Amino acid sequence: MDGEKLKLEDILKETSELEEKGRIEHVAIIGAGVMGQGIAQTVAGSGIDVCIIERSQKQLEAAQKSLKASMEREIERWGMTESEMKSVLSRITWTLDIEEVSDCDLLIEAVAEDLELKEQLFKKLDYIAKPDTIFISNTSTLSLTKIAGFTRRQDKIIGMHFLNPVPKIPVVELIRAFETSDKTVKIIKEFAGNIGKTPVEVYEYPGFVTTRAIVPLLNEAMYILLEGVASAKDIDTAMRLGYDFKMGPLEMADSMGLDEVLTWMEQLWKTLGEPRYRPCPILRKFVRDRKLGKKTGIGFYEYDSEGKIVL
Repeated sequence: MDGEKLKLEDILKETSELEEKGRIEHVAIIGAGVMGQGIAQTVAGSGIDVCIIERSQKQLEAAQKSLKASMEREIERWGMTESEMKSVLSRITWTLDIEEVSDCDLLIEAVAEDLELKEQLFKKLDYIAKPDTIFISNTSTLSLTKIAGFTRRQDKIIGMHFLNPVPKIPVVELIRAFETSDKTVKIIKEFAGNIGKTPVEVYEYPGFVTTRAIVPLLNEAMYILLEGVASAKDIDTAMRLGYDFKMGPLEMADSMGLDEVLTWMEQLWKTLGEPRYRPCPILRKFVRDRKLGKKTGIGFYEYDSEGKIVL
């Protein structure tokens, strides 16, 4: 009898472990921009099915082509095999139907840094998704508590701030809103580890750690360029060699997208009111002129079709 009881307990324990391990099997990503694509590649690369949702067919098709082209460049650099690319793409579905989130275990929002847009989106998603679905926002500057307030599941809202390029950067910031539960934090920590990221818990505060720390560096480099102290190339060379950076601050800003960088600066300047976050005029000019960095082929540098600087 004791043996049968022990066997039953073992079976129940194994079942519980399997349920816990396999809890997140289907992830929905809202937004197929650069970050959405990178998150999708990373999640699908870990063996999880992904559904990417966009609002227009044109944007959806452009994202599909962009993601495939990005992975093909990795194959050329021996950073990925063709079979790995096919495996990743086979796990990603693309759709315009937001109702698809109803079947997902986890939802990741990766749209523009616009609180009104996120409010409309989260209110709608809250009614479509399953009651136990966790909502993640990839916001880099906005309040997670405010975002959570747009839903009826405030205990299941958490921030997961990925850095670009998502597949290559090993860290992710986890931001807990005021009512985020310990269970939600535990599940998302495990999820981060399962997709190959080291989670760093940070307190909710504008810019968190990574954005708040990097923005003043980028801004100061732009002011140095504006004041004619050195050329863009020499500024970046000095910082790369002097501080062992992989790339200089101006090339880094180009890689992030100058419109994104401007949005971060404006949000931090508005929220904190500190001069170090006031956007440099040269950044505003570049964004007005649609010189947004690598994604448009020109920013502080010119880039070829593969995203390499044209010398």
